Amino acid sequence: MSTNTNQMTKLALCGNPNSGKSSLFNKITGQKQKVANYPGVTVDIKYGKLKLAQQEIQLIDLPGTYSFYPSSRDELVVSEILANPNSENYPHGIVYVLDSIQLDKQLLLLTQIVALNIPCILALNMSDLLDEGSIRLDETILAKKLDLQVVKISSKTGLGIDQLKMKMNAMCLNPEQFISKVNFFNPPRALKAAADIVKSKTGFDNPYQNILVAHHHIHYPFVSNEDKAQIEQQLEEQKFVSLDHQIKETMERYDQLQPIVSASLKREAVDSSVTSKMDRVLTHPILGIGIFFMIMLFIFQAIFSWSSIPMDWIEGAFSSIASFAEQRLPESWLTSLLTEGIIAGLGGVLIFIPQIAVLFFLISLLEQSGYMARVVYLFDRFMQRFGLNGKSLVAMVSSTACAIPAVMSARTIPNWKERMITIMVSPLISCSARIPVYVILIALVVPATKVLGVFNLQGLVFFGLYGLGIAAALLSALVFKYILKSDDRSFLMLELPDYKTPSLVNVLNVVKDKVWTFVWEAGRIIMVISIVLWFLSSYGPSNKMQAAHTFTQEKISAENLSEAEGADLLASKKLEASYAGHLGKSIEPIIRPLGFDWKIGIALITSFAAREVFVGTMATIYNVGSTENDFDIRKQMAAEINPYTGQKTFTFAVAMSLLVFYVFAMQCMSTLAVVKKETGSWKWPMIQFVFMTAMAYFGSLFTYQMLS
Repeated sequence: MSTNTNQMTKLALCGNPNSGKSSLFNKITGQKQKVANYPGVTVDIKYGKLKLAQQEIQLIDLPGTYSFYPSSRDELVVSEILANPNSENYPHGIVYVLDSIQLDKQLLLLTQIVALNIPCILALNMSDLLDEGSIRLDETILAKKLDLQVVKISSKTGLGIDQLKMKMNAMCLNPEQFISKVNFFNPPRALKAAADIVKSKTGFDNPYQNILVAHHHIHYPFVSNEDKAQIEQQLEEQKFVSLDHQIKETMERYDQLQPIVSASLKREAVDSSVTSKMDRVLTHPILGIGIFFMIMLFIFQAIFSWSSIPMDWIEGAFSSIASFAEQRLPESWLTSLLTEGIIAGLGGVLIFIPQIAVLFFLISLLEQSGYMARVVYLFDRFMQRFGLNGKSLVAMVSSTACAIPAVMSARTIPNWKERMITIMVSPLISCSARIPVYVILIALVVPATKVLGVFNLQGLVFFGLYGLGIAAALLSALVFKYILKSDDRSFLMLELPDYKTPSLVNVLNVVKDKVWTFVWEAGRIIMVISIVLWFLSSYGPSNKMQAAHTFTQEKISAENLSEAEGADLLASKKLEASYAGHLGKSIEPIIRPLGFDWKIGIALITSFAAREVFVGTMATIYNVGSTENDFDIRKQMAAEINPYTGQKTFTFAVAMSLLVFYVFAMQCMSTLAVVKKETGSWKWPMIQFVFMTAMAYFGSLFTYQMLS
């Protein structure tokens, strides 16, 4: 993707995760920014325009990383950009942002950037907290030791922002004055030889850029396949071991940094900080896990309770708009398309906004407070047994509300393989959209009796369905662990930042970005599928549709049906005669071993728009009106007779078979659309759809055959 159509000066923000880099970006660019995926990976890079004293520049917010030797493909993006001076994202200068309180941990990447001879400014973020704590930082000594321009700032309070902008302007005008002459690393002979080999292929003049290519040439797309093969061969002849050199370089840089940190940073002795006191509880192997699940329970309940009212408003608003259009516009296919296809599809997109907004609002609060790093630490070891990551737990728990924000939240997982597994299995966790299906089928065949005098049998079955989904997700993850191949090393490397008060502005910016990403990227796909489903449900062979009208008119006259009853009957018969009805009947031989007839087949097809559509489809098929009253629907379903067996259609075996199908099936086009957006390809949502459908079919088949 092209990020710049002119020669505008580009400055980049670099820094470690949790350094406040993105907060600074939001502070100084305001609304003049956009988010884009770096080509080939689903990692966000933000671009913003900034007006300085004498010019306008483009500011790039690069992903947070700890060094140029990262543990994931996403973090590799930073070294890929800075190792390639021909990259369209290569900056003319860098503002390196670090957390002042974590100075000793966050200077490593800076020393690597300095080796690239790129003009650089060091921004000491969160400087306002230095005066409140037991740390004293002398920026004059630090600037002298690093040979860099240093500014104390606070992206939260605005401290030093104007001074930083002045220095950024000066760096654009006189870049040579902002290049550090300090050398933090002397490459050994083998590494210099490796760099010379790369230089012969790339032509890069900077030795450290060639060293980075020597380490990462396999992963860098700007190195041709032919050059990769030749570089690899020559490095093997030199017995170049990348990992050994990475470790040696990192240790040498830390040795060089230690006296600089000691000279410029003074910590006063204290008994115990607030952070350490909180961590004794929040990272406790028992208490910490209990507190986490309480927090997740609160988030889960908040997603339900806080979003229910705005979701009802959105649903009511679009229902009113559709009714208004039906009343004001002449009856035609165009009106039907508008009301039942476009408006309904748009409503199906926007109704998820409250859930997405609430989830990411709360998750962002936890992330910016520093708590989510503790969650990763607590659960990483357990989750890695299944090929997942500690952060996968957050996504999977949020799936109990909706798989869409869960898939989107998997972006926080740095390892590609673990992120993909999380995305692939999260929809197996039962979401809120499955609840109407569970409720109506459980109430239909499971008696409301007491078990052990305490537990309700219906509630136990309901709980069991959730447990079945969790077990399926973990077992599927275990399978993907051995199927998916990745060169990314899977180990936990994270910093436990101090707890701090989140910035509401930054949290709201995160919410805005996530909501807009869903509405624009996934929404377009959902709209197309909604229109296709409308067409299949509204049209059919002309003779069949005409027969449905004739039958309805005769039935109305013979039984003196009311206008509402006649409309419901017509809708039911038209659905049966439609292409969707014919599709339902065409798949009946396939689903009959599961205990399903063609009417259930229609529900399976239409509920692909959203799982909860199953209930509405049942209401239409069984001619119980548009209110979708659960009791009326259950009564009609209970009375339905299977024409092949002469027995009731919804027996215990059929109902349980259908429940198992909905536990496993990918019956949500919205989720597939988001998976496509997050993975950047239709390959993964199609694999997901196939394997979940296979699980649903064979799980349902086994259930029906065993119970019947």
